[in-house]
Amino acid sequence: MAEEQQRSSEDERAVVVVDSDAETVADLTRPLVSRTDYREPREEGMGILGVPASAASRNVGKPPRVASLDVFRGLSIAGMILVDNAGGVWPSINHSPWNGVTLADFVMPFFLFIVGVALALTYERIRDRKAATQKAVGRAVKLCILGIILQGGYFHGLNNLAYGVDIQHIRWCGVLQRIAFGFLLVALCEIWAPRGHFHNIPEGTLGICKVYYVHWVVTATIVVTYLALLYGMYVPDWEFLPPSPASNSTLIQASSALTVKCGMRGDVGPACNVVGYLDRTLLGINHLHPRPVYQRTPDCSTKSPDYGPLPPGAPNWCKAPFDPEGLLSSLSSVGSCFIGLHFGHVLVHRKEHYSRIWHWFFPALGLLAVGLMLHILGMEFNKPLYSFSYLCFTGGAAGLVLTGFYLLVDVYGWRQPTVLLEWMGMHALLMYTLVACGVLPAALQGFYWGSPDNNLIAWIVVHGPWHYFQGFN
Repeated sequence: MAEEQQRSSEDERAVVVVDSDAETVADLTRPLVSRTDYREPREEGMGILGVPASAASRNVGKPPRVASLDVFRGLSIAGMILVDNAGGVWPSINHSPWNGVTLADFVMPFFLFIVGVALALTYERIRDRKAATQKAVGRAVKLCILGIILQGGYFHGLNNLAYGVDIQHIRWCGVLQRIAFGFLLVALCEIWAPRGHFHNIPEGTLGICKVYYVHWVVTATIVVTYLALLYGMYVPDWEFLPPSPASNSTLIQASSALTVKCGMRGDVGPACNVVGYLDRTLLGINHLHPRPVYQRTPDCSTKSPDYGPLPPGAPNWCKAPFDPEGLLSSLSSVGSCFIGLHFGHVLVHRKEHYSRIWHWFFPALGLLAVGLMLHILGMEFNKPLYSFSYLCFTGGAAGLVLTGFYLLVDVYGWRQPTVLLEWMGMHALLMYTLVACGVLPAALQGFYWGSPDNNLIAWIVVHGPWHYFQGFN
């Protein structure tokens, strides 16, 4: 009992303290933590979507955790809800049809970045690597199962009370599955990789990178593997039976196959890229997203950049499925987690505000510059492929956003203007499941008067203040 009380007392001193009284630039030199040594391990408090349930959130009277991370997570959730519901009306904020970056294209990298930051706090110290590994694997599996239920095709959208999915057409990939993959890979690296001189980190810019050199080796290996496959693997011609909607809840296959001519390497267009080729080969074309973003390109839509009828002479690939969270692109997306992990290491090892901001701001600018330069030189931003330029650019943007929120919320104490975002960030999985994935609207529309289309959600969409939104699925 005495030992538990002593450990609890140590945990109290170890929790990150949010200073709401900082008012001058001189406050940047004050540490954010209440002691200079390292905190106790927190892997048991790690939540899904990178929400670390620290001792502060489980016990009354303990200091709160780093608020800026919750605010950043809440902003990402709010952005996801906005683009999912308003992107059809405002194509400029919807996902880019292929190359380029829009507001919606920042959401996924931001989530992955936040997962990396949270993992650095979670596995700052590890008592039992085997137990930590088992917990990480268990959480990743749960997240994958939830993702398949939410995005695999079980929910069929507004005014359709049918539920369930044909297992022959279930979608295996999705947002939560990608987050689970990045979470698991980075967590295992953080748990098992040696950390060099962990307790004697020099103050130089590269000091933390030298300690966590294995993480950078793994990141470089992932990037090189991705680029080698993307530009080096041969993509042959391929055929598919285009799916067509038989009703709101089922798909039927056309009677004749369509052919897409490829026979090339290094193509990064919608038709012949390696990302789609590997997904079609390993997952099966029936298990990919039936309505890919490239159907909004000018080649595939008369209303581009919105969805619309096929123009005359549209290529066959316009009718083919493609998964925006596919296998190879998910491998590349792990780089966003590792970038966030580095920013989390800075949070752990640099105790002063100024030092943290310095070691965040300039690397973020560097990533932005590298991504922009690659884009200009021909490696264009591309979210469906998760191109390396896109990885660097969005990683730098995430670093700048975190730096800004940290300065405003944790240093200068601007808590009230961001209280809603902070709450959303602390309940990220709940918000994602109920709102972003449409579970709450799907449940509410089950209560109707006379006919299924006469329900509260339909009334809000048609008559309410959100009537310009296109739906919830």
